[in-house]
Amino acid sequence: MSDNVVHLHKNTESAPESATVTTLSVVPEPASAVPVPLWVRSGRAVKTVMTHETTKTTARAVARHTLYVAGGAKIAAKRTWDGRTASRYERMFRAAEAAGNHEMATEWEERGQHFREARHRRRMDLLHSPIDAAKGVAVSAGMGVGSLVALGIVMAIATKDVTQVVTPLMATIDFINLLITIVRVVWGPALAIGPFLALLALWAIGSKQQAAPAWALPDTVRNSEGEPITPSIVVKALRDLGVPALRNAIKEMGDAGASMLGPIRIAGCGVEVDVTLPSGVATNEVQGKRRKLAENLTRHEHEVFITIPEAARTVRLWVADSGALDEPIGPSPLVTDETMTADYVKGRAPWGQDLRGDAATLSVYQRHLLITGLSNQGKTAALRSIALWLALDRSVEFWIGDLKGAGDWAMCDGLATRLIQGPTDEHVIQVTEMAEDAVQEMNRRLQAPPGTQFPALIVIVDEAQVAFMCPVKDDDKRPYGGSSSTSRYFMAARKIHNQGRAVNVLLWQGTQDPTDQNLPKLVREGAHTRASLALGSDSQARMALGDKAVDGGAAPHLLRPGLDKGTLVIASDGIAIPKGQASITVRTHYISTDDATEIANRAKAMRDGVTTLTVIERGEDRDALADVFTVIGDAERSHTQDIVKRLGIFDEDAYGGWSFIDLKRVLDAYGVAPYKSHGRMVVRRDDVTRALANRDTDGSASATQ
Repeated sequence: MSDNVVHLHKNTESAPESATVTTLSVVPEPASAVPVPLWVRSGRAVKTVMTHETTKTTARAVARHTLYVAGGAKIAAKRTWDGRTASRYERMFRAAEAAGNHEMATEWEERGQHFREARHRRRMDLLHSPIDAAKGVAVSAGMGVGSLVALGIVMAIATKDVTQVVTPLMATIDFINLLITIVRVVWGPALAIGPFLALLALWAIGSKQQAAPAWALPDTVRNSEGEPITPSIVVKALRDLGVPALRNAIKEMGDAGASMLGPIRIAGCGVEVDVTLPSGVATNEVQGKRRKLAENLTRHEHEVFITIPEAARTVRLWVADSGALDEPIGPSPLVTDETMTADYVKGRAPWGQDLRGDAATLSVYQRHLLITGLSNQGKTAALRSIALWLALDRSVEFWIGDLKGAGDWAMCDGLATRLIQGPTDEHVIQVTEMAEDAVQEMNRRLQAPPGTQFPALIVIVDEAQVAFMCPVKDDDKRPYGGSSSTSRYFMAARKIHNQGRAVNVLLWQGTQDPTDQNLPKLVREGAHTRASLALGSDSQARMALGDKAVDGGAAPHLLRPGLDKGTLVIASDGIAIPKGQASITVRTHYISTDDATEIANRAKAMRDGVTTLTVIERGEDRDALADVFTVIGDAERSHTQDIVKRLGIFDEDAYGGWSFIDLKRVLDAYGVAPYKSHGRMVVRRDDVTRALANRDTDGSASATQ
């Protein structure tokens, strides 16, 4: 070896530089290097083979299938032991006792005692069974032989051959001999194959139950996403939750915690199970570990909901099928059913689906509404869908203030009596005055004779946080925004919340990113229906829904912004909430702007024609006849009561105190005569148009005085 190296070295000295490099590159070892022993190189090769992924997969597969047999044998032995002894009853007795359920413990103790008595009777019967069996065999044999002989006699008489008497008996003997021969032939192979069949049966049991350590299981099992929820998985997830008292209680239970679980029920796109916690474990300890519980169940955090049902010391787990909450729900019935109508008093708005997949419908009768959430989560769409449904009740009147002004409510032009759209301070002023006009209308209704029925007036303010944060003050130095006793919008909202529902004057507000500044406590607590989209923190969730709902499991702050768009957590007595819970999670139907326009057009077609006021002008001399023409709008005729009401909205300073007599005075001056239609006084639009065309050019009769 060393000679060869030296020889190569000499050749490289006489070679050109480039050849020297090439020659040196093929020299395996310098003359002074220590050769690598063969055993070292062999060890490296063995290490490479042993650590190769194919080798590890093969070894894991061999170990897995071998352990399936051992695990199957253990399971079969346990089943056999449970079937022949009272150990099952003992386990259930100890579990019920550990859970503090003494009534159930007594029941399992009685069942165990009945099992032991029945087993004792069976064993006593076995003492007499050999004698009884021998007697039975003797009687059966005698009767069998007699029957065969009798059959032979019949055959002999029929064939007139006396030898036929023993034919049935001999045939039976030959058949028995054949069976013995078959058994002798099969017995040897059966003894050889039997153990293999037994091992195969044990392997099948172990494979079905995945009776092998986690490291030996295939990757598809060890890393599975969304595996079915079983009692053992739920108990293991609870045991590994990191609550010492819960873990120790499960270990002490004879049934390993199975008695804690109620039935696992299919619930929409997931399953639901009630868990009765052992003594010493509080429900909020489990609620506070939602993420860890979800991961223990091989789910994402948003796919597990923990609520508190009516039963004491119990949590209700709803676990979604993996990925199910990312699938869209169907279209709104408002879109698919063009014949749908609404009823403010008795109807329920189709808002979406709960997590069980059942239709979630909301009653809005005499209920103020608040929807909040982060920006761009579907707040306006959720609020608008309720308003569009209610618009299909022709008796309901809408005043709408959209302080975003992006056209989300533009389809309500011709449907709402007032529609203010825009984000500026001037729009805030007009929305504030609209809310104050609603207060005046509320006061008028409250002073009406007892028993007077009023149609619903729905005041909608979208992006209400803009109004609360407006810094502008009026001429009397009263701020439009804020939350003080002099804040105009705040006080109008509070007054409507206090007494509006009694006379069907309701305030519906949509806000985003709630704080104490842009959503004051007294306003948010005045809403009967409180709904929240995704929020950023627990404190915001408490602002949106209240402490009771959040303490009961409501968690809008755990919704995923952007991914759970349109998902609402609702606290209201107007929607069906499972007994014992304080809130419900609803995935709302999304109604696009085009579909919303079609629904609004259907609602407009149900009405006589509504003139929408988009700007409120005040403090000017008015042309009364022209204003009458304006508020009548495109309708062929309009009720005098509606005209007076619309004039008051149009300009409260000029027409706020008007009555039918004031209107009749102006109309009489121009020769326009109201008349009765279906028992109500109306004014024809053509008559007003004609009067405007024929009136004196000086307009002397047009003043409002």
